[in-house]
Amino acid sequence: MNMQVPNVVAPSPPRSLAETGLSVVMLRDLLLKTMFRMNLERASEISRIIALPLPVTQELIDLARGQKLLEATGTLHANSGGEMGYQLADAGKARALDALSQSEYYGAAPVPLEVYREQVRKQSIRNVQMTRQQLTGAMGHLILPDELLDHLGPAVGAGRSILMYGPPGNGKSSISNGIRDAIGDKIYVPKAVEYSGQVITVYDPIVHSAAEASVDDPTSLRRTSNRFDNRYVLCERPTVITGGELSLEMLDLTYNPTARTYTAPLQMKATGGVFIIDDLGRQQEPPQKIVNRWIVPLEENRDILALQSGEKFEVPFDTLVIFSTNFHPNEIFDKAALRRIFFKIKIDGPNQEIFLKIFAMVAKRKNIPLDEQALLHLLKVKYPTIDNVYANYQPVFLIDQMIAICTFEGIPNQMSPELIDRAWANMFVRDEKIIH
Repeated sequence: MNMQVPNVVAPSPPRSLAETGLSVVMLRDLLLKTMFRMNLERASEISRIIALPLPVTQELIDLARGQKLLEATGTLHANSGGEMGYQLADAGKARALDALSQSEYYGAAPVPLEVYREQVRKQSIRNVQMTRQQLTGAMGHLILPDELLDHLGPAVGAGRSILMYGPPGNGKSSISNGIRDAIGDKIYVPKAVEYSGQVITVYDPIVHSAAEASVDDPTSLRRTSNRFDNRYVLCERPTVITGGELSLEMLDLTYNPTARTYTAPLQMKATGGVFIIDDLGRQQEPPQKIVNRWIVPLEENRDILALQSGEKFEVPFDTLVIFSTNFHPNEIFDKAALRRIFFKIKIDGPNQEIFLKIFAMVAKRKNIPLDEQALLHLLKVKYPTIDNVYANYQPVFLIDQMIAICTFEGIPNQMSPELIDRAWANMFVRDEKIIH
């Protein structure tokens, strides 16, 4: 799907140690730790692992050699274009061990927080321009009333918070996923960010899909041939989905005391993308408390995190937050909290006409022929028993049940009043006492 989004500006590769924005000591220690942990010898290998262009990596190697921390092995590797090999000197090993005792982090050089902040601004979720065509294209598998898209479109295009509420089983989660699919372009996610000498890992292969790394070609005549800063990965705009398991601790930096490094919280991993809080009201913490945690980020586009030392610092908050709940907002929020959520959209169950459209669409997709007697039985006999309250999940549930019964009975896929009765019996549990 072609999106109407401004071209996201790629972060330029640093052309010198100074342009990395990191201290020379931090870079040197990263080089030594990475060589020590991964037993690397060639500059091209080291360049790929620490995610810096080859000329910058060579500058770093030369600096460490000048400090008698590295030495050339004096052997040229035949299968590596005649590259010189390097190894840690005794002083280099001692320094690597000392640096590892302070932080086990090695590998890709981090991006300074200030530099990251600028990249977030260039690829903001608020720069996405959403059209009706894009949204309906991504929601093609759902049958939604036009007035719902009237509300959803501007909400997504604004990149502001959305609260979807209404009875369960009507596609709030599917709509959330459709919004994610409609956004669809790519952004640059840093492997790690540096603040005050501390490393915070951001890139997470579980959250950041369709990753593509920039490759630096050591044989190229150009000083650096990669297309963007290797410290970033080009990814789909991320989506984080949480449900009843969400706790407030998940929104804080995670410190690993063994490795002495930090992992970014969920909302920071979702930067530039979508954060879906499903089933609000099912978490251990009350919904009001969860929304209170989001007040500053939602209003000021910045989040406040804390290091182990207690030092607090700001990170950019550039995320489309979607809250989804089966409760009425007035039951779980006070007016101040509701005011902070920019768009409130009610997702109702379908009327009979839309229910029949969904039922017919699902039946066609699953190759089960419609039967008039079965449909009349469903609408005239079964639904009156639940006050004719329809839900979007019910057609899929009933049809899947009938297919399962047909398979068990060894008959072709079909529907009948009797099969409707058997499928219906599994959709609801009767109220009855169980004798222990």
